[in-house]
Amino acid sequence: MDEKAIAERPNAVPWPPLLLLAGIATGAALGALLPIPFPLMAALQIAGYFLIAIGIAFDFSAIWTMWRARTNILPHKAAGTLVTNGPFRFSRNPIYVGNTITLFAMALAFSNLWYAAAAFAMAFLVDRLAIRREEIHLALRFGETWNAYASRTPRWLF
Repeated sequence: MDEKAIAERPNAVPWPPLLLLAGIATGAALGALLPIPFPLMAALQIAGYFLIAIGIAFDFSAIWTMWRARTNILPHKAAGTLVTNGPFRFSRNPIYVGNTITLFAMALAFSNLWYAAAAFAMAFLVDRLAIRREEIHLALRFGETWNAYASRTPRWLF
């Protein structure tokens, strides 16, 4: 791993939004081609829509917090500021948490279990392709401030 390159930017490819889009497309395609029988219960569907709203709200709250801090939002660009307030108090990766909640909730809202499988796959791949490198990037850029934040704030939610 080239620390000098990671210090400048965590990745060359914006993996998280690409993986989210791939998860949505894969879930939709597999749901149409190989549907898994899943009872469409009104309570689950309503819960799914509610969770989609929570996931999207988590995303926008994190984006707004980063925008207010005047730091970069793109996952393949260098961080200008270490943001630790707003939803970043609960998770070091609130946008990725929001994306995962949204994709998982789509399984309930649309009665398509492929979205749940896609959510787990996306979260795993985001962790391996983006988060691990982003954390090295942040440690190199912000040193002890990052280490203190990372020690008190979970990577996901726990």
